[in-house]
Amino acid sequence: MALLQDILFRVSIRSVYGSTGISVSGLQIDSRKIKAGDVFIAIRGAAADGHQFIGIAEQNGAAAIVCEQMPVNRKEGLAYIQVEDSAAAAGHMAHLFFGEPSGKLKLVGVVGTNGKTTVATLLYKLFSRLGYACGLVSTVQNHIRERIAPSTHTTPDPISLNALLRQMADEGCTHVFMETSSHAIHQKRIAGLQYAGGVFTNITHDHLDYHKTFDEYIRVKKSFFDALPSSAFAVSNADDKRGRVMLQNTPAAKYYYSLKMVADFKGKILENGLMGLAMNVNEREAHFKLIGEFNAYNLLAAYGAAVCLGEEKDEILLHLSAMTGAEGRFEYFISPREKIIGIVDYAHTPDALINVLATIKKLKKGYEQVIAVVGCGGDRDPSKRPVMGAAACEYSDKAIFTSDNPRSEDPGLILKDMERGLNASAKKKFIAIADRKEAIKTALTLSKPEDIVLIAGKGHEKYQEIKGVKYPFDDKQVLLEMFEKLEK
Repeated sequence: MALLQDILFRVSIRSVYGSTGISVSGLQIDSRKIKAGDVFIAIRGAAADGHQFIGIAEQNGAAAIVCEQMPVNRKEGLAYIQVEDSAAAAGHMAHLFFGEPSGKLKLVGVVGTNGKTTVATLLYKLFSRLGYACGLVSTVQNHIRERIAPSTHTTPDPISLNALLRQMADEGCTHVFMETSSHAIHQKRIAGLQYAGGVFTNITHDHLDYHKTFDEYIRVKKSFFDALPSSAFAVSNADDKRGRVMLQNTPAAKYYYSLKMVADFKGKILENGLMGLAMNVNEREAHFKLIGEFNAYNLLAAYGAAVCLGEEKDEILLHLSAMTGAEGRFEYFISPREKIIGIVDYAHTPDALINVLATIKKLKKGYEQVIAVVGCGGDRDPSKRPVMGAAACEYSDKAIFTSDNPRSEDPGLILKDMERGLNASAKKKFIAIADRKEAIKTALTLSKPEDIVLIAGKGHEKYQEIKGVKYPFDDKQVLLEMFEKLEK
């Protein structure tokens, strides 16, 4: 329970009808979940406008309504608060309602197009190994200490997020590492949170179906760093051409990591193979289980953040060297007899796909063929489909275009979009198989011993979304089942 007036403390209010001195029992942005005594916050979303459901919230027993547009007909006995921005209000109110949990934790946000999950997961594992009680908020899983909590969004809605952070604080967590998506920043899901630091990985073509322009996408991500307090740190990738722009206006202490230039956290790759990475990190040599240049950047980002959080450099490297990455991020498996290498990766942007295929190319001994199984999600940015198709063909010997999560779209039309990016030479290297399981099977059938098969796009996901239904589907499980059949 909380007094309404207390949780409105940081909200920009335009007008009030009724009393704000009432006790409220909960906050909701979904009118269907309202119980007696709750506050309903009407948010204008991409799919629906919460103002349309104020009547349902009133019927379900809401004690107060927070909205941008005051209803003409108001119910006697209820409090109505008209605010400048309902989304921002939800964040600030949730943070206060749950007792400002982020202020009781060292909260670190990881921002970027690619690498967010791996960096956040590495930091969670690292600080757990260092003896801290930690929380993780990520695309793959949320963790409260060792306990796994299901993950439905990269960054949850502000009420769920603050409730989760409250749980983490109550269960003794001292550090929380959180993927912070551009959607969450733009939709103000993180409004009110107090960050100890932020990490920038990189920025490439993604989510333009939502942000419309690349400049807007950059601006949204940059706004996260602009809002960090002077007491926080900001660690950025100096090798990304927008890495310095991201920190241009931040009040936080600025640090950079790099493989190519002088930086606070400087890395140099000494070896890169299937056995892992050997690197020189700030004049210290270390060996890591992770593979590829993109993981060298992820390791440097985690290393830099850990140093900024006050940990001892040799201890950081000792623990990082023993760690694996996040599920579905460059996970590789080798069939026992044929020695075919299968790699499952979440790469679902052109840049991520190119990075993974470029890494595979460097791991080749010279004679193996690389077969890429690639798809693009439905109801998402269609402009990246031709680019993904072209990248798959350019960086592999054979490409199989298939379904990812087609959602409401026709898979065949998505594959046609991918094909539009191909020149005459590339068209000779690809086939289209809409059924994802059949596509994986075909890739393995076409493989010879020691060939490398990349299954890209879904990574950790355990489902395939088709026409509003999520069917069980796990790339890793399908790959291992196919390997078993190859052995017979």
